[in-house]
Amino acid sequence: MACGTLTKGRGLDCNRTAGGVKFIYFGVYDDFTDPISTTGIIQASGEITDITMNASTSLYRYGCPLGTATVSEAITGSTENGSIFYASTVTIMLNGLSKEDQNEIKLLGQTKVVIFAQLNAQLLGKDVIIGLGVTNGMNLNSGTIDSGAAFGDRNGYNLTFTGMEPLPFATVAPYTTEPFDNAAFTNVAVDKD
Repeated sequence: MACGTLTKGRGLDCNRTAGGVKFIYFGVYDDFTDPISTTGIIQASGEITDITMNASTSLYRYGCPLGTATVSEAITGSTENGSIFYASTVTIMLNGLSKEDQNEIKLLGQTKVVIFAQLNAQLLGKDVIIGLGVTNGMNLNSGTIDSGAAFGDRNGYNLTFTGMEPLPFATVAPYTTEPFDNAAFTNVAVDKD
């Protein structure tokens, strides 16, 4: 008995696209309507069509210096066990050291988050946004705080978030004017500062 069927082929894409990440949005896992996988964040055919957050909560936008943030997803399957899962990794670099950043990073390390990555890639004139950790959340599991050695060295933070999901990351439904302004999204406020 076949468990799934293919639905279409894929030709060579003639459009050029840009790599990299513009912004990372953190949402506290518990701030999404429970249960997160059926009412808080709804996925249909690889697209996030609905996001519902609890009242008075926000997504927190972090700007990424050009060429420093990455999103990757490793596919791990076992023929013997008949299983497959997707291990997501988000790595960001933040320049500068401050007590405010130290406190926020401490909080990021203490909570499970859902991460949305606004990519440099575009589709129909809008930035592509993908959601990671929408079922099981993601955790800050490694990173460094660096002062630099030479006078011209960078100082700041390198943070790595990891998660494991039953499905590959999904693309957020296209926005109208600003990310997350979709009519189907409820209580989704973005804190940009």
